[in-house]
Formats: sequence, structure tokens, C-alpha cells
Amino acid sequence: MKRFLPLIIFVGLCIFLVIGLKLNPKEIPSPFVGKSAPDFQLPILNESKKQFVPADMKGQVWLLNVWASWCVSCREEHPLLNDLAKKNVLPIIGLNYKDKDGPATEWLTNMGDPYQLSVVDAQGQVGINYGVYGVPESFLIDQKGTIVHKFIGPLTISSIKDELIPMVNKLKLAP
Repeated sequence: MKRFLPLIIFVGLCIFLVIGLKLNPKEIPSPFVGKSAPDFQLPILNESKKQFVPADMKGQVWLLNVWASWCVSCREEHPLLNDLAKKNVLPIIGLNYKDKDGPATEWLTNMGDPYQLSVVDAQGQVGINYGVYGVPESFLIDQKGTIVHKFIGPLTISSIKDELIPMVNKLKLAP
């Protein structure tokens, strides 16, 4: 029996590998979905004397998009956010994550600014409070301040068309 122990362990590891390969990494469950969005108070990018708090958005369905100028995947997502903002589907608030103001401002100037406003999370504490795994990530938040859905990774044309917009429309119809 001892001779077969390595084989049994190997087969067990193979089973876990096969199961893991079938999982979608974008479907990591968030413990925050269905709960109130964590509260914070952060300065607005380029308006450091002004502060933003999520309570400012109460009564609205909105998207909190975590981004950074150093983020390669954010570059892929950004044109889609610009298009979404032009369609006026919902307000988009940017959470500039572990970035510097200069590069962030330059990014928005060069790439377009889809955000109603962008707040500065230079230390990344708010990102930690929201359970951010990496950038970009987006949180759909309802009128009551509850996180309805978490999008991990860059938004895509299909995730916007097939998931985000239908959820937003449903939330806007809810009492």
C-alpha cells in the first residue's frame, strides 16, 4: 500500500487541477455583494479640498470603477467606460487606486474622462475595504447604497451589454 501512496496523491492532485481549470476566475464570489458599500471619505482628484462620500450618491444607481494609470488592463477597459458615460446609463465614480495625481490626471486628459468624479485612494485602504483583488474592478451600487454586483477585471462589451445595463435597468425600476 505504501508503494501506491505517491500515485494516490498524484491522482488526487490531478482531480483538483481539473476542477480548478473549470472555474471562471471572474466569478470569484464577493462577500460584499448584498451588503452596504463600505463608507469612506476621500479627496476628489485635482480638487483635494473637496471630499466625496458614497452617501452623496444615495438615491442613485451608480458604478464605482477602481482604476489606475499604471494598470494595463484599465487601458483596455477605458474606451468602453467612455462610451458608457456618453450613453448616460448611470453615474460612474472613479476610485484612483494606489496612484499619483500627476499620472492619473494625465491619463484622464489623454484617454478621456468617463467619471462624474474620481477620488484618490493613494494608500489603497478603501480598495482593501471593498475587497479589491486588483485593478480594474467595478462595483454596481443601488439606490440604498448596497453593492449589487462586483465585476472583476476589465469590463467588456458583452459584460456591459449583457450584465451591467440589464441590472441597471432592473434596479431603476425597483421601488
